[in-house]
Amino acid sequence: MGLRLLVMKFGGSCLTDGDSILRAAELVRDAFNRGDGIVAVVSAMKGVTDRLLNMVEGSLRGEDVREEIESLRADHVEATRRAVGDVEVRGEVERIVTTTISELERVLTAIGYLEEVTPRSRDYILSFGERLSTPILWGAIRSQGLKASWMTGGEAGIVTDSNFGEARPLMENTRLRVEAKLKPLLEKGIIPVVTGFIGEDLDRVVTTLGRGGSDYTATLIGEVLGADEIYLWTDVEGLMTADPRIVPKARIIEEISFEEAVEMAVFGAKRMHPRALVPAMRAGIPVVIKSLRRPEVRGTRITGEVKIGEGVVKAVTLVRGVGLLNVQGLRMIGMPGV
Repeated sequence: MGLRLLVMKFGGSCLTDGDSILRAAELVRDAFNRGDGIVAVVSAMKGVTDRLLNMVEGSLRGEDVREEIESLRADHVEATRRAVGDVEVRGEVERIVTTTISELERVLTAIGYLEEVTPRSRDYILSFGERLSTPILWGAIRSQGLKASWMTGGEAGIVTDSNFGEARPLMENTRLRVEAKLKPLLEKGIIPVVTGFIGEDLDRVVTTLGRGGSDYTATLIGEVLGADEIYLWTDVEGLMTADPRIVPKARIIEEISFEEAVEMAVFGAKRMHPRALVPAMRAGIPVVIKSLRRPEVRGTRITGEVKIGEGVVKAVTLVRGVGLLNVQGLRMIGMPGV
């Protein structure tokens, strides 16, 4: 399995084209060649989930969305051609992309005829983003001379309830299935390449994990397999002391505790959903946020230990559009709940 086990999640914000997918594959290759076992978790390419939602809305309005579907196919085929160097593997990935797009077109056509979309069918359509990007990274990794196997989150063993759109993992089932599916692959030196964001319920129906779902997939798998570290590759160099668009001199936070990171996520930091950190917190697995474009930058390491520095304030976050109601009165002083 390797000296260490790393879960490496590649976010949609940094998967912009074939070149970025190739960079992700090279990072996987370098880690594997150092002797590490790797599980790769993949988000949809940048903007694809929103494009799928727009296609759903267009189909409901009776619009012809074939042009948008063809654009989606062309973008993923182009990404495949840039990311996958091996000609034979590239052809295999292109066939998967074409078949997946054809399936998407059939589903959207059915929605147009029915003039309705259920939460279940919406989840199924949203799953296409990851089902298109993941085979491309799988092919790119294989083109680096490594053995890899791609699968959906459900196929990897992520079992959830049937709360479509915000499904919650059923941990006992998930633990059994993830171990049974992924451990044998890792023991054979095969890299599992798993769709983020997607699970399946007990009836094998596709579900999605909601906002931060790909991070959640990575930390769930990391917890179950006892990973040494979980890497979240994104388009930024780590968590910042403030939003750099508001505070130009904001700096990267090199180390932060889980509790502090959760507080930042709850109160405005948009780089992660607090729920996604819970599995790593339970298992005590460090989470590292790094930039795909600048992997040499240390990034932010989130751990269970609080590192006390010289400063009093570690970060400042902002939540817009919130009103604060302050109720005062002498009789309220010391009252429980006030």
